[in-house]
Amino acid sequence: YAGSKHAVEGITKSAALEAASARVRVNAVAPGPTDTGMLDRFTGTPENKASLAATVPLARIGRPDDIAAAVLYLANDGAAFVTGQILTVDGGKTAG
Repeated sequence: YAGSKHAVEGITKSAALEAASARVRVNAVAPGPTDTGMLDRFTGTPENKASLAATVPLARIGRPDDIAAAVLYLANDGAAFVTGQILTVDGGKTAG
């Protein structure tokens, strides 16, 4: 799992450099714990999900809309000068 995450980062940066001359931006979103069926299967119980939320500095599990907002930002002209980046959307979990 960790290896695949690093591979996505490397491919994103490499593709960004290759596509830049065509003015194509390449970025990736790295979501943290997000309230999906996959997380439900991973945590198993509401108590385990609450325990996971307690490890997030913003004290909650992400919502799919949080991830969608990051994707929309990267697709928008507001990110016209952003390429080769991994946008981590995890409520601060990896900051600590």
